[in-house]
Amino acid sequence: MALKPLAALPEHDLHIKRALLSVSDKTGIVELAQALYDAGVELLSTGGTANSIKQAGIPVKDVSEITGFPECLDGRVKTLHPMVHGGILARTSHQPDLDELTSLGISPIELVVVNLYPFKQTIEKPDTTLATAVEFIDIGGPTMVRASAKNFAHVSILTNPEQYASFIAELKERGSISYATRLELGRAAFNHTASYDSDIANYLNALKSKEETPDAIYVHGEKAHDLRYGENPHQKAGIYGNPGKYIDCFHGKELSYNNYLDVDAALRLIADFEQAEPTVAIFKHTVPCGVGTGNDLLTAWNRAFAADKVSPFGGIVISNRMLDLETAKAIDSIFTEIIIAPSYSDDALELLKKKANRRLITQLKSLKDDKTVQVKSILGGYLYQQADALSINMDEIKVVSNRKPTDAELADLIFSWKVCKHVKSNAIVYAKDGMTLGIGTGQTSRVDASEQAITKAGKEGHDLKGSVIASDAFFPFADGVEAAAKAGVTAVIQPGGSVRDNEVIEMANTYNLAMIFTGIRHFRH
Repeated sequence: MALKPLAALPEHDLHIKRALLSVSDKTGIVELAQALYDAGVELLSTGGTANSIKQAGIPVKDVSEITGFPECLDGRVKTLHPMVHGGILARTSHQPDLDELTSLGISPIELVVVNLYPFKQTIEKPDTTLATAVEFIDIGGPTMVRASAKNFAHVSILTNPEQYASFIAELKERGSISYATRLELGRAAFNHTASYDSDIANYLNALKSKEETPDAIYVHGEKAHDLRYGENPHQKAGIYGNPGKYIDCFHGKELSYNNYLDVDAALRLIADFEQAEPTVAIFKHTVPCGVGTGNDLLTAWNRAFAADKVSPFGGIVISNRMLDLETAKAIDSIFTEIIIAPSYSDDALELLKKKANRRLITQLKSLKDDKTVQVKSILGGYLYQQADALSINMDEIKVVSNRKPTDAELADLIFSWKVCKHVKSNAIVYAKDGMTLGIGTGQTSRVDASEQAITKAGKEGHDLKGSVIASDAFFPFADGVEAAAKAGVTAVIQPGGSVRDNEVIEMANTYNLAMIFTGIRHFRH
């Protein structure tokens, strides 16, 4: 049977006579029920929600009294009944619908208050099984939400306790609910169910083999807030989802679009140094311009800053340890947009807060075990991939040269390899004694990247003699290794896999270089 739409949706105010309340999150539900009862609204409810309202001394009728059918199957079936959905879906401005309600003995429901089983919160618990997750897939709730939202011209739908206060205020002020409010609540309701279904679909898709990509991807997130603009002032932008799960920007101006990109890049790098000695990285435009490690954080900062003293101006600094006063003083000596640390000493905070606009961020959560995927928009679609969370495995690396690296060289090779993973391709990193000496990033050839890194090192007066080099992908020709050797490099780390690997290895042996193959490529576009 074809649907017969109304000629136009009625935009009149809605007077609420009957409301159905059935919520998982009972925050504020008693206060809402009291306000509705005081306004002369008849209350219907189910299960635990009805009990909460009754215990507050507010008259409420159980839905089973309306349907003539008890809850069953451990509460799986409560509201899936024509007496409920007929009351929600009826177009009460349309006389044929009213006539049919009368003939069926169904009364309209002008307000539905529903929030859903906490599926997302449940699956975030590490010990949740599939059987448990399935029980937190709500059926009746989303059905009522969608029915109410579809019929927003005749029904109000509340899906979030944060909506209650403004709803109560409007009801008290007007004695009714406006069309504009109902439209906005309907919009929010469909966003709510879309997000809910996406969480379920993504969870079930993730159960597929790691070798398979999901049949569909659903990217969703509620808007946290608008941003002043995007990458440039003429671009509108907003932040969605829950960045506060990972970071707390507790001092300074709000983060911008570009700030968020930089912070994300910095967090991903520092995740590879969580178990390392004190480490500091300085970022500019999502690329590390200096990284240093040491026995203490101040040494790590000095090494990171010495790598490139020009680029850090206006950049961001991240550390893997509590930021102490001496390191804070050193950082404070230059203009820094953002500082990120797992915590701060009291005296460091007192110093750093003196600059009102500088953002101070606490890292709240480790990214090391983060299982997020990466989705990028392209014309006409999206690209999907697993995040590059693969770390170097010391048992799987291969020394392919005649000479093995010394312990000092090996430490620098591992250090430079970790940094190289976070440099844009083509990427080359020169390092020595726990600090980067030169970083070549985003070049169109590996030779150009190496020359850029050497030039950077030269500008800062760094001697590359005895340094090591990391390359994010294999050397396609032996000349790249020869150039590194002539620059002073004594050891090389790279994925390997070129058809000319033998020539590259032979060149390394010619200059007595130690060379390691990781078998892992770290392109970053």
